[in-house]
Amino acid sequence: MIVPQSSDLEAQWAQVRSLLRAEVGDTAFSTWLKPLLALGIEGDRGLVSVPTQFMRDWVAAHYADRIRSLWNGVNTQVRSINLVVQTKGASGTIVNREQPPLRVVEPQQRPVNDTPDELSVQLDPRFTFENFVVGKPNEFAVAAAERIATSPKPPFNPLFLYGGVGLGKTHLMHAIGHRFLQIDPSKKIVFMTAEKFMYQFVRALRIKETITFKEMFRSVDLLMVDDVQFISGKDSTQEEFFHTFNTLVDRGKQIVISADRSPSDLSGLEERIRSRLGWGLVADIHPTTYELRLGILQAKAEQLQSDVPQRVLEFLAARITSNVRELEGALNRMVHQASLTNRAVSVEMAQEILHDLLRANDRRVTIEEIQRAVAEHYQMKLSDLTGPRRSRAIARPRQAAMYLCKQLTPRSLPEIGKKFGSRDHTTVMHAVRQIEKLIADDRQLADDVELLKRRLMS
Repeated sequence: MIVPQSSDLEAQWAQVRSLLRAEVGDTAFSTWLKPLLALGIEGDRGLVSVPTQFMRDWVAAHYADRIRSLWNGVNTQVRSINLVVQTKGASGTIVNREQPPLRVVEPQQRPVNDTPDELSVQLDPRFTFENFVVGKPNEFAVAAAERIATSPKPPFNPLFLYGGVGLGKTHLMHAIGHRFLQIDPSKKIVFMTAEKFMYQFVRALRIKETITFKEMFRSVDLLMVDDVQFISGKDSTQEEFFHTFNTLVDRGKQIVISADRSPSDLSGLEERIRSRLGWGLVADIHPTTYELRLGILQAKAEQLQSDVPQRVLEFLAARITSNVRELEGALNRMVHQASLTNRAVSVEMAQEILHDLLRANDRRVTIEEIQRAVAEHYQMKLSDLTGPRRSRAIARPRQAAMYLCKQLTPRSLPEIGKKFGSRDHTTVMHAVRQIEKLIADDRQLADDVELLKRRLMS
């Protein structure tokens, strides 16, 4: 029996929405989560309506499990959620679309003996090679991904994709999976995040099903692990990942890995794992150029079947430079707002409804700003940071400055090294690792770095 809308249900949903907004931020909340409505509770299922099939698929892939978890925290009766597509008809009445509701279940309710299909993230039909916009920053990674997807045997193993948030790593992995199955639908694929790999392994340990776990992963033809940096510091998970990796390679199976840094920059991973990850082909996806961002927006506008003026696309491409995810989210937000309010998409509208995003992208920290801030904080000469002196009083602030440059700017290690007296990129790499290691134990250094970050980003 469905519990109808009530003050109690409204209070629960308001609390869930408040928690979601705090977690994901105003931009993502307004774009994807604000239109969601709680319809009621049926048994242990919370029913949630979404206005379009497209939005249902996106919410299912990115937010549904979190919604279920937060609602369960507010009401322990809710152990799963159903996402139901509902739209308003011409008369304003609610119309249920024909798509079946999509159910998101509490992880503990899932079967113990998972199959590779149940472990894997479902491939997103939108993320294919055909709709991936190629430009200078990503053309090498795309070529490598296409080679992987079409070769009968692994041409290089693994393919390691790395780059900042929202530059297309996950899109390419979905595209590899689609093409892999197009060529041979009988192949077994597992595509999952490193966090889920860790969760499944810990779960297998708890229920004493480690042998089943090992065989399940080692029976696949293509294993893709997203965001591998999240197993840093997890020794037992790293051990199992290492053996799974070696077994698949020995059996001639393909592995694709993604991370936010190159293998050599992944602190917290065992040296033998970093070495294995660099065995095959390492492909860097660089920050987008203006031309690539404009091409992405043009493709997205076409996909949304929306007539967005070229002037607006050029404005967004020039102003939102952080990552593709924010760029596409901004266009989605504008198109949906225009549709709901019957307004024409314009630059003025973009400035009005995207003011928070535009303001965030306006603040771009430079290496020179970081150097000046560090020199001032440690009361030293700016020339000492770029000079040859290696005394501890100078070397530690220099390392902190290099670390901040890696954290706060899109500059590569060689570019950073050049700004510090033409030092080699390995020097920068060492500095970053050293500071990452020290701030875990040195409270004063951790406070200094955090204070500098806040000052530079304010």
